Amino acid sequence: MTNAAIALDPVDIRQIDDLQQDLYLSFHLHGEDYGISISYITEIIGIQKITAIPDMPDFIKGIINLRGRVIPIMDIRLCFGLPFHGYDERTCIIVVEVNEQTTGLVVDRVKEVIEIQVEQIESVLDCGDKDSYVRGLGKLDDEVKILLNVESLVSMVKEDNKKVDHSGSE
Repeated sequence: MTNAAIALDPVDIRQIDDLQQDLYLSFHLHGEDYGISISYITEIIGIQKITAIPDMPDFIKGIINLRGRVIPIMDIRLCFGLPFHGYDERTCIIVVEVNEQTTGLVVDRVKEVIEIQVEQIESVLDCGDKDSYVRGLGKLDDEVKILLNVESLVSMVKEDNKKVDHSGSE
């Protein structure tokens, strides 16, 4: 048997995207279960040394060097106004990519990939905030997962990240 790459045509790629649209990575944060669409996730890594950057909001913990790429790290707890929880062996960084912006999201622990159909998602009360971090509420049997709007989260980091020059030039 030989190892051969299989080229997917555009129809096959769309089918893969369709399969992913109902899949969410669930994670735990301060006693609640959350979920984000796996379509944004590039990888999940353990907590590692984070280099602090001066003059950043508290929820932006700093940056990491991930295989030569500088990635800003956001602590979701602090972003949501929850108390800081020390990092331990279960703390993870979920690396997401939105519009070519890669960001790491610190969570207490990753749980599992779950399927939530569109009809199982209930919208949240409209508070008039077009940039809400909550996309909806996923109902699974007797559980509710708070589904996050990853684009809104990353846009906060992107705005604050403009203060940092990643080019290395002065």
